[in-house]
Amino acid sequence: MLFEINHRTHYSYSEPVGLEPLTLRLRPRCDAYQTVHGFRVEITPKPSGISNCVGLDGNNFDTIWFNGLHENLHIDVYMKVETHPIDPFNFLITEPAALKIPFKYTPNLESALLHCLKSESDSMQVLSFAQEIMQTAKNETITFLMLLAEQIPTRLKYLLREHGNPWAPEETLSQGKGSCRDFSVLFMEICRKAGIAARFVSGYCIGDDADNSNMHAWVEVYLPGAGWRGFDPSRGVTISDDHIAVAASHHAADAAPIIGSYRGTAKSTMKADITVCVL
Repeated sequence: MLFEINHRTHYSYSEPVGLEPLTLRLRPRCDAYQTVHGFRVEITPKPSGISNCVGLDGNNFDTIWFNGLHENLHIDVYMKVETHPIDPFNFLITEPAALKIPFKYTPNLESALLHCLKSESDSMQVLSFAQEIMQTAKNETITFLMLLAEQIPTRLKYLLREHGNPWAPEETLSQGKGSCRDFSVLFMEICRKAGIAARFVSGYCIGDDADNSNMHAWVEVYLPGAGWRGFDPSRGVTISDDHIAVAASHHAADAAPIIGSYRGTAKSTMKADITVCVL
């Protein structure tokens, strides 16, 4: 599928401020699953400089810096991305021990995936949920992942929550609802409790039950011999060619689209507008 995406972000300040350097993570990945055919950024006021970079997690990002004082900041990103048809189950797990959970990676893989394996919640509610899914799946890895992706949107109500950090997994369960980023953090935590390395992914998605006006979040898990494989716990599905990945990291904050701050005491407001069109 060929997509044209326009991601517009506008910051306004109650009085002139000094803009600190910005980190912009909006350049989609270019890999076996998708190809970037065009990418353009327009920024007002004109930056003093832009540096194109590749981060620790392999994400593309731009560092942008400014001179002077400003009352507004406009960031318009235009991109054209082609996703390639994939069979989400066309892979081979090469380590027999990885067919069942919980399992241990080989020492080399475990060392490389350490951050994506570290559990960040000691909630008994989360642990109980993880154990229930493992038992229902009879500890079979793929069955567990599919069942988990299906059960989160079945048991919890989807909530469109445009602003704010992801909730902790136990808060999402207690609230009985959550946004795509909340569901993704919950999915990651339960995977890690099963011994499966998982990372947070930000990007775009289009579909009958997808909100095209906002960025979307899902999860990738690492399976020996199969690499990173995506699951969308908001839609209860595996990742297909209607998902466009931008950034991934073991922590949601490190996949955020725009990071920055400003000098001054002004109050700020932010508005974002996203259009995703299939060509």
